[in-house]
Amino acid sequence: MKKIKELIMNFIQGFCMALADSVPGVSGGTVAFLLGFYDKFISSLDNLFRGNLEDKKIALKFLIKLGIGWVIGFAISVTILSNLFNTQIYAMSSLFIGFIIFAIPIVIYEEKEILKSNYKSIIFTILGIGLVVLITMLTSSNGQTVDISNLSLKTIIYVFITAAIAISAMVLPGISGSTLLLIFGLYIPITNAIKEFLHFNFSFFPILFIFGLGIIAGIILFVRLIRKCLDKYRSQTIYSIIGMMLGSLYSIINGPATLSDPQPAMSLETFNILFFIIGIFILVALQAFKFFIEKKREKEKEERC
Repeated sequence: MKKIKELIMNFIQGFCMALADSVPGVSGGTVAFLLGFYDKFISSLDNLFRGNLEDKKIALKFLIKLGIGWVIGFAISVTILSNLFNTQIYAMSSLFIGFIIFAIPIVIYEEKEILKSNYKSIIFTILGIGLVVLITMLTSSNGQTVDISNLSLKTIIYVFITAAIAISAMVLPGISGSTLLLIFGLYIPITNAIKEFLHFNFSFFPILFIFGLGIIAGIILFVRLIRKCLDKYRSQTIYSIIGMMLGSLYSIINGPATLSDPQPAMSLETFNILFFIIGIFILVALQAFKFFIEKKREKEKEERC
């Protein structure tokens, strides 16, 4: 029974991460952070490639359970939510704004002891904001997409390197890997390739395989760095994450300009209060789920004692 509960919990966690990862604006790392399993997620990724045999087994079990939910969530998101992102951009952006605005106080509350004792590190919040704003400005200035139908050596190398960079953003709270794919002109081509592959068009398998190899390389290269930052420089890392989340508000507001058919940036007239409230509701639901899981764990510990 315990294993089934764990499987369901990890499935939901992975599913929620995938919904965030698949559209520009919100990172799956943010969801992992809010649900309280971010450190375990990063450690598992690192242990999978660098840990001892026992660590590898534990990490693999956790990541497989998380991965099942992620794959299903990503498939649904690519086929449904990506269309909503194009047709209902202002509603979706309003939802993300509600999610992020109310997520930031939760992060501060969860890490209040670390933040309070190292308040001088608040400079990293400014750096985090600047990083995301800079990325967004680069996105706005790049309206081109890359042709992945022609598998030249240049395209292969470009897709591989871009995937490695994008996955590093997907695991960081505050920065959206999908936003980086937009900057490099690969978001639309890759999501279209995934859609076609899901409809059994296997002609896109080679480019998706290369993209997958880039993701693995990115995990090996960047996840160890993130884990060390959380272990040794936690206050600076948390302040940076808060800054990136604040900066993502600017990214979301300007999100309509990054579509294949660019729209004006969000304004008060296009802001959708209903979806803003839905974003808050989603966050409250995630927190309630986290609270439920923690209570269950505490109860199981008491029963064992």
